Amino acid sequence: MKPIIRVIIPAFNEQNAVGNVVDEIPRDLVEEVIVVNNASTDETERVALEAGATVLREETKGYGRACLKGIDYLNSQEKKTDIVVFIDADYSDYPEEMHQLVKPITEKGIDMVIGSRSLGQRAKGSMTPQQVFGNWLATTLLRWFYKVEFTDLGPFRAIRYDQLVALGMKDKTYGWTVEMQLKAAKKGLKCTEVPVNYRKRIGFSKVSGTVKGTVMAGYKIIWTIFRYL
Repeated sequence: MKPIIRVIIPAFNEQNAVGNVVDEIPRDLVEEVIVVNNASTDETERVALEAGATVLREETKGYGRACLKGIDYLNSQEKKTDIVVFIDADYSDYPEEMHQLVKPITEKGIDMVIGSRSLGQRAKGSMTPQQVFGNWLATTLLRWFYKVEFTDLGPFRAIRYDQLVALGMKDKTYGWTVEMQLKAAKKGLKCTEVPVNYRKRIGFSKVSGTVKGTVMAGYKIIWTIFRYL
């Protein structure tokens, strides 16, 4: 039986990119695309609706909050979800690679798959030096303290819906991705990575594009790793 796959896309002021992301998601694979408009002040919501997405509103800023809003929506659906895919709204990932992302789940019984930018091809300038260093540091700490091998905290990821619910995700901001990975390790989920390609995002990054955003994200990621020890 074909699994029911739904995609959650957190989006804050991504009117120039979110339509491209929604358009290029493989519809032969995906049941529904959910864009969570995270307190945007531009036309993100209109563009996403016109592209054919279901649009939810989360008025308080926070990447994790937007993801949690999407999960709440899935919980309310009569037609239950089998696999949840997360992807950013900035068009830095390649939505058409979703087939490769979910294949380990549908064919090999894996619980969670991280799309690794470290294993794929990154366009020049697509990640800042501080992002590359932060990923290395975080994955090194995960290996040391949680005995799990990851090469990236990439936002493009897929997970079995029932396992996602069982993780009891709580982070409302920058610690969302690392929380999911360390909780998966603690619960003994079967995890793997697949290479994904990465390009320069459309528009300006609200996190890595500012000193404050970079520092806050880095602090929250490290704090989350030690919090759950």
